[in-house]
Amino acid sequence: TDTQMTFLDSIPLWAAVAAALTLGLAPFVPEPHIVEKLRMLSQGTLTKPLDMFDLALHAAPWLLLIAKLIRVALERG
Repeated sequence: TDTQMTFLDSIPLWAAVAAALTLGLAPFVPEPHIVEKLRMLSQGTLTKPLDMFDLALHAAPWLLLIAKLIRVALERG
């Protein structure tokens, strides 16, 4: 809807990139948390509610960035 697109348009692209690279990857050592959670998901070991919440939390900035990039591409195209 228009409200969702207005919200997406109000987010600067640099902020979406920064969120994905910081919040989306933190903690960085020993490996990005989202990598660990995606591995658990693919192996079928992502069963605890806290792990599921953690995956959602770390995936949200990436999903926002993807939505923003699609929106930018559609506006230019």
